[in-house]
Amino acid sequence: MAFQGELGAYSEEALKSIWPNGVEPVPFRECLDVAGAVERGEVDAGLLPIENTLAGSVVASYDALVVSPRLHVTAEMVTPIHHCILAPRGARLEELQTVESHPVALAQCGRFLRAHPRLRPLPAYDTAGAARDVAARNDPCAAAIAGRAAAHRYGLSVIAADVEDRPDNQTRFLAIERAPRSLPKGADARTALLVTTANVSGALVRVLMPIAEHGLNMSKLESRPTGEPWRYRFFIEIDHAAGDPAADRALADVAQVTESLRVLGTYARWTA
Repeated sequence: MAFQGELGAYSEEALKSIWPNGVEPVPFRECLDVAGAVERGEVDAGLLPIENTLAGSVVASYDALVVSPRLHVTAEMVTPIHHCILAPRGARLEELQTVESHPVALAQCGRFLRAHPRLRPLPAYDTAGAARDVAARNDPCAAAIAGRAAAHRYGLSVIAADVEDRPDNQTRFLAIERAPRSLPKGADARTALLVTTANVSGALVRVLMPIAEHGLNMSKLESRPTGEPWRYRFFIEIDHAAGDPAADRALADVAQVTESLRVLGTYARWTA
């Protein structure tokens, strides 16, 4: 199962929660790499972080879904994110000079970084990757922001724990596979769509109206550039019961008022 980042990343923890029975986690550098590996059949499935309660949307994952037309979203998972300041054994907080991590993780720890202005934040491509690099350098002045799993894997000390801005910090992940999965009729479901519309007044309203008129809840709306200047595609998630005819009617009506409509997948809604 593919994930973005290095072993010890939050994505690896989420992956094992979705597929707990002896999966082999396979790390990739970018979200595009994850989607490509799944689409080519190099791995059985993949996991993409889609949004965080503090930092917002992970746009690289939306873009990976766009360029992978043969993939289906088959599951979602929400996992708590508790960041730690990790450094080589013997390092002390007051002596640290740099702290590196994924930009999204750095953004989730703004309060701690403002309280310690001598710490210079450095962007990295992954939280666990930053921890691995800090461990390799063994510099007592350099730290990483990552989770406890990364500290354990790379032999680092937890210098400060729970440095995220809010204790309820969470990230939602979407699982991707080459084939859709079926759900029992009546199960709490969520359907993800990719939509493009004409660049005219009211185009998006006409897309959203059938969702409301058929009694469905829109739980997510995200716009991303199409590549053509000032034109956008929309990622939409709607909540409904699996097998509800109202959902089918809503999608049929949406298709009538869009330039393109792609159903990314229908999957069980995550519950705590």
